[in-house]
Amino acid sequence: MLKARNADHAEERAEVEVLFAEAAKLDTISRKIKASSARLGDRGQLSKHAVEPVYSNTRGLQTMNGNIDKILDAIDKMLGPSEDKAREERIIRAGPDPKGITDYLASLKRIDRALSQMSSANLRVNQQAIGDFNELLSEGSSHLQALYRSILDDELQPVEPLNYLVKKKPFPVLEQEKASKLGLIDSFLSSSTARNALHSSRESPSIRIYAELRGGYLSGSLHNLSTASISTSKRKVSGEIYRQGTSGVGTYAQAIESSFSAEFNNISAVFGRENWGFAFDATCRKALAEFAKTLRELNMHIKANLATDCFLAYEIVEIVTNVGYRLDQQTGQLKLPFADALKPIQETARSSLAELLEDVRRRVSSMQSLPLDGSVIPFTTEVMTRMQTMITYAQSLASVMASLGDGNWQSVAPLHSTSSTSLPSLRSFDVGVDSSQLLARYIMDTIETLLTSLDAKARMLLKTKSVAGVFMANNVALIDRMIRSSDLSSVLAAGNASAKIESWRKKGMSAYLECWREPCSALMDVQYINRSPRPPSGNNGVVDSTAMIKQLGSKDKDSIKEKFKNFNTSFDELSSKHKAMQMEREVRSQLAREVQAMIEPLYARFWDRYHEIDKGKGKYVKYDKGSLSAQLAGLG
Repeated sequence: MLKARNADHAEERAEVEVLFAEAAKLDTISRKIKASSARLGDRGQLSKHAVEPVYSNTRGLQTMNGNIDKILDAIDKMLGPSEDKAREERIIRAGPDPKGITDYLASLKRIDRALSQMSSANLRVNQQAIGDFNELLSEGSSHLQALYRSILDDELQPVEPLNYLVKKKPFPVLEQEKASKLGLIDSFLSSSTARNALHSSRESPSIRIYAELRGGYLSGSLHNLSTASISTSKRKVSGEIYRQGTSGVGTYAQAIESSFSAEFNNISAVFGRENWGFAFDATCRKALAEFAKTLRELNMHIKANLATDCFLAYEIVEIVTNVGYRLDQQTGQLKLPFADALKPIQETARSSLAELLEDVRRRVSSMQSLPLDGSVIPFTTEVMTRMQTMITYAQSLASVMASLGDGNWQSVAPLHSTSSTSLPSLRSFDVGVDSSQLLARYIMDTIETLLTSLDAKARMLLKTKSVAGVFMANNVALIDRMIRSSDLSSVLAAGNASAKIESWRKKGMSAYLECWREPCSALMDVQYINRSPRPPSGNNGVVDSTAMIKQLGSKDKDSIKEKFKNFNTSFDELSSKHKAMQMEREVRSQLAREVQAMIEPLYARFWDRYHEIDKGKGKYVKYDKGSLSAQLAGLG
């Protein structure tokens, strides 16, 4: 048992010794591997240090090789334009083909590109080529300008505007093909390249040429209408009020609107949107200058004939304002040029309101005589015709009166004054008054001024109040009739015009009726109730004239006879004068009614009491009640 165990231990010991021996061998091998690894690492470091310079040099050579390739490519590109110069020069020298300019524009663009490349390279070898290309670019741009002019030259024959206005045809525009060519040329000439080549940095050469040629075309087409506007405005009977539409300025403005509208369509087709406004302003400048000159000349004519031709100023204000507004809506341009052209006419229109009022005062004040028969003077008809004419210009007068302010037309300012030379009154800030009310107030101020002046002049020149009264009543009747028979009635309906006119009518009639107080006074008798009995009456209540006469003393009877005689004399004289006076139909009938209302009741009472004074002989009692009533009725 023990021997077997010892044998097992011996065997295990032998195995352990073998394992130790193997471990010793592995340790020896491991040390050898570490030593080899260390030697390899040292050799690797040596190899790395040896390879790194080679790798760096190789990479540098690769970069240099790429740069050389790029330089060669750039040199090829720089030398390319120089080599193509002959081809571009041949195209440019030949000039653009009117039938197709695409190739010519492409050549100019290639030259521009080549110039940019050579200029950025800044190589001395390219300086000669740069100069040659600049010369070609300048020559090519000049050729394009010439072609641009030649295309427009075919469209410069002035037209007759009336031919298009009368037939309601649109004004001619450029053909689409020509507009396209002009647009292509403009796209190059408007570039900075062409401007530098042509030494025109401020404005596009194409816009300058277009404005010069087409501006002359517009001015030439409209010139005859400018002349006609002046001649038609001046050709009228002296002293005749201007009749709306008789001046050619309306046709002139209509032609300007239509021609400018057509020209804006041309500009829209030729130029880029950013240049529309500038090109349109430049093109219309010459025609607008002539239009402004025409308006200034018309303004001088209006100021010289203000009383009759102020209406031409109102018409021009309305026409030009509307034309300027419509063109501004379409184009966004010309609002200020139209306003500047219209300014002198507007100032004259503003000043005319006060001048017309002053003209009424001045004309009436200068009258040396008035009709002795009390008839209407022609000046009243003239003033009312002026007012009837004025309401046909309500639109233009609305802006004029609004700028003046309510009532500021009462003071006269010089025609050359501007709004900045005088301070506005408080009434000018009355924003609650609309234009129709302003016009109505101005018309009534004019009528009041006329009647006040006439009343003062009548009291000065006419001998009797009765004639002055008839004179005023006649003029008031004419004014009232001209108001009712025209659109003045609707304009004045809202105010108190009727009451003012009625007060003037009553004033005139009252002045006339004063002369009839004399026969009325002759019909007044005195009764002393405490001294005499009540006048005897008949069965039907009628005063018994016979009994009444019997109660009178001799002196009272003589007084009654004298009263009848005075009445007859005064009544006959006044009736004769009444019939001799020139009265408006409504004035005569109304005055007759007023006289009858005064005389007839008094005479009937007096006749009832005292007609038996001459016992029916007619020596003192000339009229019975019936005959007097017939006489009074005959006054109408």
